[in-house]
This record gives sequence, C-alpha cells and structure tokens, in this order.
Amino acid sequence: MQRSKADWERETLQPTFRRAPLRRTAFETTSGIPINDLYGPDDVTAAVEFPGEFPFTRGIQPTMYRSRLWTMRQYAGFGSAEETNARYRFLLAQGQSGLSVAFDLPTQIGYDADDPIAAGEVGKVGVSISSIEDMDRLFDQIPLDQVSTSMTINAPAAILLAMQIALARRRGIDPSKLRGTIQNDILKEYVARGTYIFPPAQSMRLITDVFKYCREHVPSWNTISISGYHIREAGSTAVQEVAFTLANAIAYVEAAISAGLTVDEFAPQLSFFFNAHNNLLEEVAKFRAARRMWAHIMRDRFGAQNPRSWMLRFHTQTAGSTLTAQQPENNVVRVALQALAAVLGGTQSLHTNSMDEALALPTEKSAQVALRTQQIIAHETGVADVVDPFAGSYYVEHLTSEIETRAKEYLRRIDELGGALAAIERGYIHAEIESAAYQAQRAMESGEQLVVGVNEFATEEVTPPELLRVGSAVEESQRGRLADLRARRDNAEVERRLAAIRDAARSDDNLMPPFVEAVDARVTLGEICGVLRAEFGEYQQKNYA
Repeated sequence: MQRSKADWERETLQPTFRRAPLRRTAFETTSGIPINDLYGPDDVTAAVEFPGEFPFTRGIQPTMYRSRLWTMRQYAGFGSAEETNARYRFLLAQGQSGLSVAFDLPTQIGYDADDPIAAGEVGKVGVSISSIEDMDRLFDQIPLDQVSTSMTINAPAAILLAMQIALARRRGIDPSKLRGTIQNDILKEYVARGTYIFPPAQSMRLITDVFKYCREHVPSWNTISISGYHIREAGSTAVQEVAFTLANAIAYVEAAISAGLTVDEFAPQLSFFFNAHNNLLEEVAKFRAARRMWAHIMRDRFGAQNPRSWMLRFHTQTAGSTLTAQQPENNVVRVALQALAAVLGGTQSLHTNSMDEALALPTEKSAQVALRTQQIIAHETGVADVVDPFAGSYYVEHLTSEIETRAKEYLRRIDELGGALAAIERGYIHAEIESAAYQAQRAMESGEQLVVGVNEFATEEVTPPELLRVGSAVEESQRGRLADLRARRDNAEVERRLAAIRDAARSDDNLMPPFVEAVDARVTLGEICGVLRAEFGEYQQKNYA
C-alpha cells in the first residue's frame, strides 16, 4: 500500500499540482486538525467495532434508525403560554415527535414576569412561565404522558421540573410516566452562556437533588442534558466542545457519587446536547469520538457496570452562530447540511434552526421548513437506512481518533487543574473558548474563512418583511395574571410552603419534594428563587481578563 501510494504521488499527484495548484497552501478542519491529500488503511488505527456494543463509536443501538427514527424535537417558545401552545400543536400536527421548550430570560434566571428586573424581556426570547397555571396553559390539550418534553432551563431547572410533576398529578398522570429532559447544566452557564443564579456548590446540590428524586419518582426523565451546544456557540472548536462537555459531565458524576448515589443509579438518566456545525465530516467524527470517550470514562474511570451507563445519548441542534442575516435563504442549506451531519453521527433527537433566526424568532412558515428539512433527510435521502454509514471511511475514522486524542489532552489538563469546577474558577476553560472564538473571527474578517453572502458573494438586499415580533401586550397580560393568582390563592399556605423550602435549603433534605408541593400551592418561580437567593447567595462572574 505504501509503495502504491508513493507511485500515485509521483506519477499522478505531482503532475496535477503543476497544472492545477491547490486552492490553499494547507488544509485543516475548524479545530485546526491538518487534512492530508489522501487517507488510506495506514491512517486508521481503530479496532473493528459494532453498533450497540461498547464503546458505541458506531451508535448506541444495533439497528439505529432502521428501527426508529430520531426524535424530531423543534425548540420553540415565545410570548405567552397560549401562543407557544399554539406553535407546539401546529408543529405536532406537522409531524414533530417531541417538544422542546424555550423559556424567556426572566424565567431562565428565576424572576416572575411582574418583577421590575423582568421589564422589557417578558416573552421575548422564549415563553414566560411564572407559575403552574402558566405551565398548564403551555401544555393545554397536550398529553404529558404521551409526548416527551425537553426544557432548556438551567439554574431554576428543578423548579420547572416540579411544575411539570405537579401538573401531571393534577391531570391524574403518574409522574413515573413522564418522559423528557431538563437541561440542568449549570457549569456551562459559568463559562459560555451566563444564565446562572447561585454559586457552584449550591447549584451542584440542586442538580444532585434532582438526580436522587427522579431515580425514585420520575425514572424515565433525563435529569440533565450536559451541553456542548452553548460552548460551541460561544466560539469553541469541535475538539473543545467534546472535551469541555465531557469534563463537565465528569464533574456531575463525581458530585452525584459524593452525594451518596452509586454510579449506575443515576448514569442511565444522563443525556447530552451537542452542536452540529458546518464542517460536515468533522462533525460526524466528533459525535463518534464523544460516544467512544464517554463509554471508556464511565466504565474505566467510574466503574459503571450497567451498559446503559456507558451510552452517550444526545440531542443535537444545528448551529445558530453560523446563520447569517444576509441572504437568509442560504441558511436553509446550512441547516440541512448540519442536520445531515447529526444524523450521520447518530443523534437521538434533533432540532433544526429556521432560516430567519439571525433576524428574529422564527415564523410559523420558517419553522415548518426547518421541520420539513428533517423529514426529507429521514424519508428521502436513504441515510437513515444503514447504521453508521461513514464507518470504515479512512478519513472519518482517522478524524474520529484525532478528535479523541486531542480532547483527551484537554481532559488531562483539566484534571491537573483539579477538575472542571476548578478549571472554570481559574478561567482556563473560558480563556480557551475565547481564544478559539477570536481566531475564528479573525479568519472570517481576513477572508481566510469564506462565509457565503457575508464576506464573499454579497448582494444588496432588503430585510424580509415577514418577521415574528413579540409586543408589550404579553408582559402586561402576564402581570395581570400574576396579580389575579396572588389574590385567589391561599397566601398563608404559600408562606408555609416557602418556609418548608427555607428549612430544606438550610439542611441536607432533598429540595424537590417541597418544590413540588409549593408550585402546586401556586407559589411562583420568583418567590421560590427569592428564598434560595437569600439562603444560597448569588454567583458573581469573575473577570478573567
């Protein structure tokens, strides 16, 4: 093989170079991994593996999409609960197979819609949820025990989950029948997103309380979605996305074990959330590498015995940061290719962004096109008919191993610093992401990285007239509803429920039971978070400059 390759380079490749010079002096992936002219058997070191078996490089199920397609879970939420409910029912009618809730900023940081700090932000980037009554309207006519629900919520995740549980009970549904996910990943908030409330130790306590509670009461619920998506949106490379996500996951596992749980009690309920970027083959390799790494981490580092504890199950969202306000129709193509990478990489569920999201929240029409993108991939391309179609590709197998090697080096460095939490506190992860983002921006501004319609192939254009706008009426309505709720409820009972939360926060008691009882008594999100702020304090972001 080596002699044949040398002959090819001498007799075929070099003469071609003289006639047609390369477009670049060097080729590399977005993670800076060099790309050779050609790959062959000598570039592949991975052992022969099969899907559904350790280390799951080729997928966590033996049949993958031949038996069941991924869950088409479009992320949506805006304005009032009623408006978002209408969008959910529209998407379900169009063939969506799972819900994904986007919450507005006040909800994400634990404030009610009538709090002064929420002014101007109610319903703007997601749905406004302040009480169980809002949650009831959000899921009106949606069977909670039949449709799985993902909630992108972090600092107050336990409280929103408590609302879901209390609502199920009100509807006569056993909480054990609930299926879904709360993001509940606070570590990435400290380095990539910023919707944190409490200091790290107290935040980790809330997370492990959810692990414990769900193990007994909501066993089909994914207790955390450890997110690389936002790390990538903040500017990381694909390698960093894998490394920092798994480093955070290791920290959660260690925290749960320290809280008294055995690894196989909670690990099967862990899930992940990754980004699908533009470099299609690097993204496919990234997903394969992450699965293999996690399997070894759980079996070899933590001694997990249950094969389900070894499986990296993940949701994917296409890359919002790659979408352009210029020539927004081009985003349909970007999203299609990113979604294809996620499917070829073996995702369990998928959200496809809408073409207009660089300009505004998606319209109903653009959301439908985004969903149709998934459906076309599933039913018309044939890529779902074979398990891990890129297995054996010299390049993809080499790239899978290279991403794994580079991500392991990051994990080694993070372990030397004392783990993910210490690396976050010392600014290491933040600095690495910031450096990668800076390099990517420089490449775009210099023209080294071409972005169609932005720094090349630009045209004069007018902003599309059909954009979704959320007006001030939503905020006014939510304020009125909260005033009415506070007038109707038993406020003495509210005070008792808040006192129970205060007592639990001061002890080692699990906070989930008093959360469930409180929201059922119409205690609001902001009131609960207010008690926790008083007991736990608030995290202040460090300046790493």
